[in-house]
Amino acid sequence: SDEIYLKNFDSLELASEAIIAKEFEACTFTNCDFSEATFNKCKFVDCKFIKCNLSVIRLVYSKFWDVEFEECKVMGVDWTQADWSNIALRSPLKFYNSSLNDCSFFGLNLEEIVVEACSVHNTDFREANLIEANFTHSDFSGSLFHHTNLTRADFCEATDYDINIYDNNITKAKFIRYEAVRLLESLDVELVD
Repeated sequence: SDEIYLKNFDSLELASEAIIAKEFEACTFTNCDFSEATFNKCKFVDCKFIKCNLSVIRLVYSKFWDVEFEECKVMGVDWTQADWSNIALRSPLKFYNSSLNDCSFFGLNLEEIVVEACSVHNTDFREANLIEANFTHSDFSGSLFHHTNLTRADFCEATDYDINIYDNNITKAKFIRYEAVRLLESLDVELVD
């Protein structure tokens, strides 16, 4: 069947495969290898990926609603290729203890996205709406923020973010004092110890 409900998948080996027009609801994927797979017109609703490899997956018009990734490799993914039409206001994506290096969320509307305790190197958040995002304990080394709406976003215990306070909205965003010094790097000031 093309509609799969409440199923647990363990140790699937689907690297470089094409998964076409499948709907997964309330499913859990554990220790699965989807690296370089293509998800074409698939729908994931209320699903969990645990310890899976989703690196360099291709998202062709696939939808994600309330999908969690725990301890996953999700590197090199262009999330802008997914289908974000008719998405409810709450964020469809939550990442915990995962690697999101080299991804693109350019221009996406992902209010309340959770990216907690993740490695987020060289990832593109430019032009994105990330109101009330949870970015706690994540490392943003080399990631891009430009015209990004970070209103009420939580960067507590996050590290290595490079956010220009003039061209991003950081109203009521939370930063830990000693890390917030990074925000001053966009000012032409000299910090003296």
